Amino acid sequence: MMTRRELGKLALAAAPLTVRSAFAAVPNSKIKGVQIGVQSYSFRQGVPKTEFVADMVKIGLSEIEIMSGDVEALAGAPPAPQGGGRGQRTPEQIAAMDAQRKALADWRTASTPATFEAVTKGFKDAGIDVHILCYNMGRQIADDEIDYAFRMAKAMKVKAMSSSSTVTIAKRVAPIADKYKIMWGGHGHDNVTDPEEFAKPETFEAIMAMSKYIGVNLDIGHFYAAGYDPIPFIQKNHTRITNIHLKDRNRNADGKRGANLPWGEATTPIKEVLLLMRKEKYPIPCNIEMEYAVPKDSDPVAEVAKCYQFAKKILES
Repeated sequence: MMTRRELGKLALAAAPLTVRSAFAAVPNSKIKGVQIGVQSYSFRQGVPKTEFVADMVKIGLSEIEIMSGDVEALAGAPPAPQGGGRGQRTPEQIAAMDAQRKALADWRTASTPATFEAVTKGFKDAGIDVHILCYNMGRQIADDEIDYAFRMAKAMKVKAMSSSSTVTIAKRVAPIADKYKIMWGGHGHDNVTDPEEFAKPETFEAIMAMSKYIGVNLDIGHFYAAGYDPIPFIQKNHTRITNIHLKDRNRNADGKRGANLPWGEATTPIKEVLLLMRKEKYPIPCNIEMEYAVPKDSDPVAEVAKCYQFAKKILES
């Protein structure tokens, strides 16, 4: 019997018929018209990226929103340097980080559409749709990297991009999104005191006004924790929502952030959102973002599977 690691490598490298014969069935997580998928960040703790395909098939998930770093790792990129500031690093450590930055920059310059098409093919051969590329864009991102992100998205033929970013960066993204004609969804968080953060409905309205290709990656857990109801927001803006992140959080209160908890233990209206999606037939992927602490007796794959069964039970009710 093959190990999970061996199955993952096979799923990324083999031809379509070989991949499908390696598993019991092709996954299908579109339930009553609602596409349930996963954000690859959910597998961040100890799951090798080469095992994403095998694990998704095992769970039964047929759609992924994949982070750009995961794409690059699967495509053979050198590792990105860890840590943003130089702090008290030694000259040797600084030189090593600079060398890592240069190696990654050189790799990106040399990349071609085929570099990223190969990653998408590995998922598609197993029956998994790579619907969204998540490319986060921090305050220091250069214009050439924004363009690189869109070139990656174009090569992967994704339907849209998602991005944790800022209002200022969104202004710079707008003309590039217009150029490539690819939707870019600003990923919401919960800090309503920062005018640069996508947290308030008004902020989402502002970035959507910048371009018809600027939309919203609505994280219902963060949105709810910030004090807002996702239901009317979805009803009003469903044509501009690139994808929804599903998680369960409590409301922020008394200066404390509402906790991320296993699904069903907090108060985010996951059920109401999923039933709205089913009723209205909105073609918006709803992606599991498993962000709570993984129990000691479990692992990320098992927890994502629990989240999927939670959503599936609601939609099939």
